[in-house]
Amino acid sequence: MAAAGSTAATPSSVGSAQQAIGYPTLFLLVLAGALVPVVPTGALVSSAAVVAFHQTAPLALALVFVTASLAAFLGDAALYWLGRRGLRSKNGSRWLEAIRSRAPEERLEQAQGKLAEHGVAVLVLSRLVPAGRIPVMLACLLAEWPLRRFARGNAAACLAWAATYQVIGILGGSLFPEPWEGVVVAVGLTVLISVAPGVWRRVRSAG
Repeated sequence: MAAAGSTAATPSSVGSAQQAIGYPTLFLLVLAGALVPVVPTGALVSSAAVVAFHQTAPLALALVFVTASLAAFLGDAALYWLGRRGLRSKNGSRWLEAIRSRAPEERLEQAQGKLAEHGVAVLVLSRLVPAGRIPVMLACLLAEWPLRRFARGNAAACLAWAATYQVIGILGGSLFPEPWEGVVVAVGLTVLISVAPGVWRRVRSAG
């Protein structure tokens, strides 16, 4: 009986295995989403927070927060560094062109004006506004902010971003007994937050 019990998988061992796989995956996906802004990283963080909320591990939510904010920070810093290299290059770079392609001229002008007026505060808020990160990052590049100055402001931005989407996940997880139900709600909320500003702009322009 002792031998059988020693080979059986306990809930804690299964949870530890899931965490060992989940946190590196979350890190890599958020990092990739920062570099290639098409991955819904907010939904990833909210979903991870739902799962962590239902786990018994006391540090699960803290690990999600640290993993997400660190990955976002490193991804943003890498993209900004690549953008600065593109600015100094005669032929630019595909990374700089990718940033430019996702920053409409009107949004860029607004970002440049707000950045000149409010400085780092705009950078912090840009990660909380859907589709706001890239125009502000490009504005920082065109204003020739050093990487160190961008990184200081972006650190606070990534912490605020991770905390916001984690709270969405916790709210979704607390409403339902099953993690998958909370994940559905959290993803739905993050998608709604992402598309609402664009829909509102279209309604205003149509009116």
